[in-house]
Amino acid sequence: MRVVIAGAGSVGRSIARELLHNGHQVLLMDRERKDLQASKIPEASWLLADACEITALHEAGLADCDVVVAATGDDKANLVVSLLAKTEFGVPRTVARVNNPKNEWMFDEAWGVDVAVSTPRLMTALVEEAVSVGDLVRIFQFQQGKATMVELTLPADSPYAGKRVGDVSFPGETVLVGIIREDHPIAPSRDDSLEPHDELLFISTPEFEDELEAMLSPGQRVPRGAD
Repeated sequence: MRVVIAGAGSVGRSIARELLHNGHQVLLMDRERKDLQASKIPEASWLLADACEITALHEAGLADCDVVVAATGDDKANLVVSLLAKTEFGVPRTVARVNNPKNEWMFDEAWGVDVAVSTPRLMTALVEEAVSVGDLVRIFQFQQGKATMVELTLPADSPYAGKRVGDVSFPGETVLVGIIREDHPIAPSRDDSLEPHDELLFISTPEFEDELEAMLSPGQRVPRGAD
């Protein structure tokens, strides 16, 4: 897989190292010469250019890449790179970094973003996931299709504690994709049971999140989006 990363700062370089380790081809591009230091990752290709310019993206070979990662520290630049990658070059997949949570609503398919990665949201989710029992925590949102990955630690008094997975009808298009029990992952089958304090991982959609939480953990939680 060939990947072009716009933004050669610490985030872009970290992504590049992981991708190279997994055997992918990577080109890092940045307009700041201080960030474009090929000696830091000699296995990658490097391009000193402004990723918001069409000519620079042509030079980077976006027409032949599989994924574009917009990883700069500027949300406006990340949106422009994603939009150009999709509309001008037909890149199959774009991943964009969200620096300011207030801008997160713009990172969708209208701006050419397939997946938006918000570091503040991920950190909040990890904090909540670590301390919350019975609360649904959104871990990740897939912009294309609007699906979400959510987690809920099953409380001991849940009406579904002890139930077989095959006997539970989850709301809407919600799918149970994993169970973490005593730090061990389980790929759930119909015959597995839901036990108190299991960490349940679901793929769902935003419109069914409140229903899922109310089903597994009845209580007085304020619905998402409510004041």
